[in-house]
Amino acid sequence: MFTDMQKWAEIRRRVLTGEISKRAACREYDIHWETLQKILTHTEPPGYRRTKPRGSKIDPFVPIIEQILESDKQVHRKQRHTSQRIFERLRDEHGYDGGITLVNQAVRSVKQRSKEVFFPLSHPPGEAQVDFGFADVWLNGELTKVALFVMTLPYSDAILVQAFPRECTESFLEGHVRAFEFFGGVPIRISYDNSKVAVAKIVGNREREVTKEFLRLKSHFLYEDHFCLVRRPNEKGHVERLLDFARRSFLVPVPQINDLEQLNVQLAALCKADLERTLRGKSGSKRELLIEEQQVLRPIPSEQFEAKRLQIVHANSLSLIRFDRNSYSVPTQYAYRSLKVVATVNEVRISCGDELIATHSRCWHKQQYFFDPLHYLGLLERKPGGFDFARPFEEWELPVCFGILRRRLEAELDGLGTKEFIKILRLLERHSLATLKSAVQHALEIGASSADAIRLILEYQQEPAVDLFCLDGRPHLKQVRVGKTNVSAYQSLLTTSTNLGEFFRS
Repeated sequence: MFTDMQKWAEIRRRVLTGEISKRAACREYDIHWETLQKILTHTEPPGYRRTKPRGSKIDPFVPIIEQILESDKQVHRKQRHTSQRIFERLRDEHGYDGGITLVNQAVRSVKQRSKEVFFPLSHPPGEAQVDFGFADVWLNGELTKVALFVMTLPYSDAILVQAFPRECTESFLEGHVRAFEFFGGVPIRISYDNSKVAVAKIVGNREREVTKEFLRLKSHFLYEDHFCLVRRPNEKGHVERLLDFARRSFLVPVPQINDLEQLNVQLAALCKADLERTLRGKSGSKRELLIEEQQVLRPIPSEQFEAKRLQIVHANSLSLIRFDRNSYSVPTQYAYRSLKVVATVNEVRISCGDELIATHSRCWHKQQYFFDPLHYLGLLERKPGGFDFARPFEEWELPVCFGILRRRLEAELDGLGTKEFIKILRLLERHSLATLKSAVQHALEIGASSADAIRLILEYQQEPAVDLFCLDGRPHLKQVRVGKTNVSAYQSLLTTSTNLGEFFRS
């Protein structure tokens, strides 16, 4: 076939401009008449064109492949057909005698045709998207998986990422509080997936029964929610993309940290620095667009929102309550009672009615026990034999002066020394360890070791100092003179009282 583009253009020019005739062109360029007609018809060589579609051995089996791939959508992804397995079934069950390459091409073509196509979404100012992801960090030398809370504002492309030990109610609520503060306002509407942290029950395509804590969050900050359809993460594709961006940009290489708050400070700083970028198609930098978007955001309420989870628990015979797979102690007088736990990201508070009875640092591991020795001092006074063997006192590190005091009491009081020492420890229920330590040191210096003596020392040390009355600015008071008291004048009272005593006795 004639394919020289230079000659093709020359023949068209000479024939179509009338420089030479068609017959002369065929003779001069030694081409067939039909070739000349093709040159004159097309501005460039059209290439080879098949007059009839070419058949393939795989064509009769394409409907079978489509049926197999469609049925795979109903099973677990790890039990779906591979191209190799489809080839084997076509060969063994349907008599296919072609090669696996044709099967691979057919499977790829069917999958490509079945891929869903989406509309580009519009993102007006004031809308946000929320998602959780996961990443690895070196936490105290141990490779640990953490949950990443991400909130984005698609209009300005601003993002905040915060790391938490786990995806749960407390981290979900705390993430919102930090994001609103970072963005300088509350979005009008926030889009979510169907996480159990927020959704208690799915009752329709868009209808959701949300959790009590999520309702409390919405009621406080006054924003609207929007839940994506099930298995339709494209409805919040902006936060999905920025989550991947944050992992690649902020957490590579894997951070080495001592605690998560250190990492969160770093992440907030990186998100703030990211506001200086200008994206393709945007009218300004992220910071400029965020300032513009802040005009639409709702103000943050003046009343502080506490990111917490409430749970009713029951204290057992060991004065322990179980919360989030860990056990925490309470004072022994609350054993066998129903109590309320208020859990935040950092602490666990335990209450009985309106009274706060115990506070512990939050533990994110499992099957751990946390004892406060002060909770067991009342029981210890009744059962002093448990002082050296009870688990709550195993790792209780008291100042050195307490050990000296105990040995002195046991030497002076024989078998009653431990009980007396426990009475002194019970003073920790009303005084701090530092205050009691000072009193114990003073007691040892003056040779007093009883619980009553140390109690008196504590009361003396906590008495407020007497302030001297200042006469500056009060010149009229400077003229007042108080005379010295004549003590001998009271002798007459003693004489009078003696005479009266004699009178009554007579």
